[in-house]
Amino acid sequence: MKYFAYGSNMDPRRMKDRDVRFSQRTRAALNGYALRFNKVAFDNPQEGKANIVKREDEMVEGALYEIPESDMSKLHRAEGYPSHYGKMTVLVKLDGNKEVEALTYVAQPSMIQEGLKPTREYLGSGCSSHTRQRREEAFLSSFKRQIMKLC
Repeated sequence: MKYFAYGSNMDPRRMKDRDVRFSQRTRAALNGYALRFNKVAFDNPQEGKANIVKREDEMVEGALYEIPESDMSKLHRAEGYPSHYGKMTVLVKLDGNKEVEALTYVAQPSMIQEGLKPTREYLGSGCSSHTRQRREEAFLSSFKRQIMKLC
């Protein structure tokens, strides 16, 4: 199953820590959406987690994973589906402008609150692979731009 990850799930170590196996990971972009940190955290109502919101003139860069169907329940549980996040099918662009459908998560309306900020630890989970692997700088650029807006 194809899964479009944004935010901290772009880091393959996070997926491995959640025991979610994947056979492939590649760059992908979701047009018509913007990355926000307006999803209330599980354990701290003042903390923001990544979410996507419809914005026609923006784009979210992320990772497209190929995940076995048998591991999707692990990912659903880790993402708080269906109470915290819902799932939807999106059309993402790959390098070379090929488009594919993928599942992604979007915060449930009851879990959205403006004015939230992510913790440094959460932001670090999304940037740690960039720190160790400079070749992925473009992979995380959308996430980094949102972080810079918070500073």
